[in-house]
Amino acid sequence: MTTIKVVRAEDLPLNEVLELYRAVEWLAYTKDPDNLGRALEGSSTLVAANESQTLVGLARVISDGASICYLQDILVRPSHQGRGIGRALAERALKQYPHVRQKVLITDNEPKQKAFYESLGYSQTEEFQGGSVRAFIRFD
Repeated sequence: MTTIKVVRAEDLPLNEVLELYRAVEWLAYTKDPDNLGRALEGSSTLVAANESQTLVGLARVISDGASICYLQDILVRPSHQGRGIGRALAERALKQYPHVRQKVLITDNEPKQKAFYESLGYSQTEEFQGGSVRAFIRFD
């Protein structure tokens, strides 16, 4: 049975988090474990999915708590994908922000990810029906 709950950064053993990020091949995060630890600590909300005391999924949100929340990471071990864990993580993480109007995320250009995020109610900026919206990004 998978349990989904809000956790604190100090509740997540960094070695387990690194193993999860490696499992989904998000290797840019694993190259600097200390930086990933700081990112977890700086997150507004962390939601973990555990099965038999193994971390199988994680979502994290960065927010000002009033006007915007950014769904930064949502990852599920490949062996556990397709079981609703990603949806449960996202819903639990965003449950903290019902009053926040802008909910943002940036992701890769993979068809499965597009379908998943659209199923959560997200739209690509060029497909947004609520008016003209532009997104800008800068990676240093």
